[in-house]
Amino acid sequence: MAFEYPGDGALDYFPCRYGKSKLLFRGPRRRLDVPFVSAIGGSETYGKFVETPWPELVEQKIGMQVVNFGYLNAGIDVFLHEPQMTEILQKSHVSVIQLMGAQNMSNRFYAVHPRRNDRFLRASNLMRAVFNDVDFTEFNFTRHMLTALQRRAPDRFDSLAQELQMAWVSRMNKLLDRIPGRKVLLSLHDYGDPAQNDPLGPEPLMVTKDMLDQVRARADVVVEIEPSMQARRSGTEGMHFAAMEEPAALTMPGPQVHDEIAEALAPVLAKMI
Repeated sequence: MAFEYPGDGALDYFPCRYGKSKLLFRGPRRRLDVPFVSAIGGSETYGKFVETPWPELVEQKIGMQVVNFGYLNAGIDVFLHEPQMTEILQKSHVSVIQLMGAQNMSNRFYAVHPRRNDRFLRASNLMRAVFNDVDFTEFNFTRHMLTALQRRAPDRFDSLAQELQMAWVSRMNKLLDRIPGRKVLLSLHDYGDPAQNDPLGPEPLMVTKDMLDQVRARADVVVEIEPSMQARRSGTEGMHFAAMEEPAALTMPGPQVHDEIAEALAPVLAKMI
C-alpha cells in the first residue's frame, strides 16, 4: 500500500551541498573527511519517493559511509559540467556510477538545462531542419518531446536516436575519465512497473548493451541489475508521495528494487574497501 500525502511532499530529503558545488544532493549532509563510497546518479540513486534508498542500504551492509550524490533528473551533463565534483571525489574510496539515460543531454539536435537536464531549452537548426513540421515551443521536457517526435515521425526519429546514443558514449567515457580512483558501473535495467509501457523503451532510455560495452573498460567492475518481476510489480508499495505525484512515482524504482540493488552491490563493494 502506498503512503499518499496531500501536502507538498511526503519525505524530507534534507537537500544539501558539498564544497562550492551548486548542486543539491540528498541529505542529511555527510562528512567527507572520513572514508566513504560515492554513489553518483540520477533520480534512482537519489531515491525519489523512497525513504531508504540503495546508497543508505549499502552503507548498512558494508560498514563504510556511502555519500549519496544522486541528483534529481540528472543526465551525464550535470556531473560532467560541475568542476567541484572532481575535487570532491578525490577523497572517495570507491565511486559507484549509475548509468543514466541518453535523453537528458545537450547534443547536436537540442539543448537541455545545465542542471535540470530533463528540461528542454531549445532546438538547434539541425533539429528544425529534420523536423520542419514540428512546433518546438510546445515542449518543456525532453521525454515528452522525444515521445511526440517518435510518434509523429518514426522514420526521422532514428537519426535523432543515433545522435543521442553516440553522444552518450562519448560523454560517458569523458565522465569516467574525470572520476578518480576505483569505479563501479551500475547498470539498472527496466525497473519500472511492467504495466507502464514506455514507447521510448526500457530504462535507462536508449542505452544498449553495445553502448555499455564501449564504456565498461573505464571501470573496475560493472554490476548489471534487472529487478525481479515481484519487485517491479510492487508498483508504489512503500513509497511516499503527494496525491498528484502518483504518475511520477510509478516510473521510479520502489523500496523492493532498492533492496535488490543493495544486495547486488554490497558484496562487490565489500571486496573493494
